[in-house]
Amino acid sequence: MLPDGHRLHLQHGPIDLIIEAWGEPVEVQRAYAQATARFSDILETLVSELPLLRAPVGERPRGPVARRMHAAVWPYRDVFITPMAAVAGAVADEVLAAMTAGRALARAYVNNGGDIALHLASGETLRLGVVGDIDNPAIDATATIDHVMPVRGIATSGWSGRSFSLGIADAVTIFATDGAAADAAATMVTNAVNADHPAIVRAPANSIDPDSDLRERPVTTRVGTLDEATVSSALDNGVAEAGRLMRAGLIVAAMLVLQGEIRTVGRPSWTTRALRYKPPKPAISAPS
Repeated sequence: MLPDGHRLHLQHGPIDLIIEAWGEPVEVQRAYAQATARFSDILETLVSELPLLRAPVGERPRGPVARRMHAAVWPYRDVFITPMAAVAGAVADEVLAAMTAGRALARAYVNNGGDIALHLASGETLRLGVVGDIDNPAIDATATIDHVMPVRGIATSGWSGRSFSLGIADAVTIFATDGAAADAAATMVTNAVNADHPAIVRAPANSIDPDSDLRERPVTTRVGTLDEATVSSALDNGVAEAGRLMRAGLIVAAMLVLQGEIRTVGRPSWTTRALRYKPPKPAISAPS
């Protein structure tokens, strides 16, 4: 338990979960015990199928989290994507399902490094803050989710996040029906926020991480100062992709951020603040 006495922290290797539930104390305690029990073999089971999960989506895997990953990326099988694009959201979904099974909880969430699975009982709401720049973690927008909305998953992707990106968005936050679906869609929309510009630096993914599922594909390592036209065009591309996914029923809403400019698509209603552009970060260096 974290020092506040309310939130549970579960960590194993790269999986790092913050969990919170609301309800009668005994129900919350039992929910946390169920989450802890389910968490025990998640990483081991994923690692056992890692070669398949790092390959372009195709054969259906065996493990329950891996199957969630596969289902989330399957709608995008006509373009390059691997089940790893949905791993964080799928883990959050699996742990949330375990902790809520048979429990009477008002609200709950599992936050896996910013990819979140939600539980809302009838009449309940959650208000969320969205951060557009992880190096300057101020709340750039808020959104309120209530139980009648079909949103039970939220994920954020960006070029400087913990995973590589083909695009240049500082952040794309997706609201979808579950965490894995949001995670996969965030990858797709972030890739679509793109442009050609001398200030954008790219490198083959496997020159930075030999084990990357993106292999030799050029990933963004630095985005310098862009002119307004380039920012607007790149965001237009992302908004078009987000709109396409929303019409296809794959997402509910999206917020896209690039160098201080915010675009939103769909519901919920967003409250945003003006962003201040920060100097570009140093390039990610490939190993020598």
